[in-house]
Amino acid sequence: MLYPILVWLHVVAAAVALGTNVTYGVWFARSRGNAAMLTFTLATVKLLDDRIANPAYGAVAVTGVLLVWIGPYSFTTPWVLSSIVLFIAVGAIGFLMYTPILRRQVDLATAGQAATAEFQRLSARGAVLGPLLGVLVVAIVFLMVVQPALWG
Repeated sequence: MLYPILVWLHVVAAAVALGTNVTYGVWFARSRGNAAMLTFTLATVKLLDDRIANPAYGAVAVTGVLLVWIGPYSFTTPWVLSSIVLFIAVGAIGFLMYTPILRRQVDLATAGQAATAEFQRLSARGAVLGPLLGVLVVAIVFLMVVQPALWG
């Protein structure tokens, strides 16, 4: 009975994390050209990332490990291993690159410096990293759902 509950928790956590991330583009598009709204939007996206998406990704990791430990698959199953590698890449890009960019954007916008070259540079990086992270997460979801035989 534990395995199906863990699968359910894993899927719900993934849906919450990815669903939250998908909204970021909408938030940014709605605030484009409005400096006051941009500060609020950046702070809101940072809050969503810190309080909803990232904890949900943590739950995905914990439930995923538990599922492999008690379930029929091993860490060396090709689609599991590929998903883990992509998940680690997402975590590294997110925590080492995207989160610091977002934090700095919030600081600059709050200080009224959203028109600076630094802010624009950070925005350009975020505009590349956000979709890249989205593609990687969608690839993980594909692997989890389809469970393809990748090699061997």
